Amino acid sequence: PEQKNLLDNISDDANRLLKITAELLNMSQVESGVIQMTVMPVNTQEILEYAMDANRSSAEQKGVKVLNIAKAPLPTVLADSEKTAWVLTNLISNAIRYSYDNAIVEINVYVQNQFVNISVTDSGQGIAPQYLSKIFDRYFRVPGSKKEGTGLGLSISKEFMEAQGGLIVVKSDFGSGSTFTVCLPVIES
Repeated sequence: PEQKNLLDNISDDANRLLKITAELLNMSQVESGVIQMTVMPVNTQEILEYAMDANRSSAEQKGVKVLNIAKAPLPTVLADSEKTAWVLTNLISNAIRYSYDNAIVEINVYVQNQFVNISVTDSGQGIAPQYLSKIFDRYFRVPGSKKEGTGLGLSISKEFMEAQGGLIVVKSDFGSGSTFTVCLPVIES
């Protein structure tokens, strides 16, 4: 049991280093102004399933249930599937991290004003109003937060979404949780 615990800790540390390295590589693309995008029609369901699968283990460890409440079939969007999957993985990871143990994270997909909106809602403490305008700034972390992070994930997410003609927005009810929504151009059928 002790060796298994040590291996789990080593694995967690290695994954944390990989995540930081990936964020730094993504940030170097953003800073150089050369974000490599391959924008094409993408199946929303596939990107969402990838992001949910990537977070399954951390959700289980915390007892957090990730619920996809979107109604099938999901629309096709115009996006870079790799970058969008990275953004959604980051948003779901944050939602799990900031939710209380045994909480629920909801994911929804809906069409509004020629955009497909993919929202990730957590049931954590939310973001204080004075920090909402800074949440997408590089290296910004809410003061006093004890959660791990580099302060780069949301900044990179914003850059990735805007580079492909989309956007990302946040609504937060301080004390009750936050909803981050990714908006991508819908492809008319």
